[in-house]
Amino acid sequence: MLNIFRKHIEKFTQVSDDEFEEIKKFFDTKEVARKENLLEEGHVCKHHYFVVNGLLRKFFINEKGIEQTTEFAIETWWLTDNFAYEHKIPSEFYIQAVEKSTILYISKANQEQLLKAFPIMERYFRFIYQRAYAAAERRIKYLFSLSKEEFYLQAIRNHPEFVQRVPQYLIASYLGLTPEYLSEIRKRHIS
Repeated sequence: MLNIFRKHIEKFTQVSDDEFEEIKKFFDTKEVARKENLLEEGHVCKHHYFVVNGLLRKFFINEKGIEQTTEFAIETWWLTDNFAYEHKIPSEFYIQAVEKSTILYISKANQEQLLKAFPIMERYFRFIYQRAYAAAERRIKYLFSLSKEEFYLQAIRNHPEFVQRVPQYLIASYLGLTPEYLSEIRKRHIS
C-alpha cells in the first residue's frame, strides 16, 4: 500500500529508502466505508487525504438543500478543503467516500514538521498543489465556456474510466445538472 504512495512521490522527486521510512511516519492510514464522511461542514478541516484505493468526493449543500459535488479523488489523488486546512478553520464542505476506500492522511502540524525535516517534500507538495490548481482552473473555464452537454462530453473524452466508475447522480452533481437531464444527454449520445 505504501509503495503506491512512494511511487507517486517519485513521479516528482527522489527519496531514498531511509528517507521514505521516515517520511511515512508522518502519515496515518484509514479504511473508509462507502458514504462515510471524513469531513463535515462546520468542522475544522484537520487533514489532507491521499487516496491509496477507492474514490472520495468533496461537496457542499446549497441553499436549496441539494448536494453540489465540487471535486473527486481517485487513486493517487489528494483531497482536502484547502482553505480550511491551511487556516485551521471550520469547513464549508463535506468529504465523503463514494466507494470503500483506503487513505493516507496527514495533519497540518505533521505536514509542517515533514516539510522541515524533508525539504524535498516541498517540491512534491508544490507539484500536487499546482496540479490541483490547474484542474480547478480548467473546470472553471469549462463551466463558463461550454454548454452543460459539452461539459459532460468533455468529461467523457478526458476521463472515460472515471465517468464509468462514478455514479451518474454524482456526475450530474459535479456538472451542475439534474440526474434527469444527464440521462437525456446520455440517451442522445447512445442512440
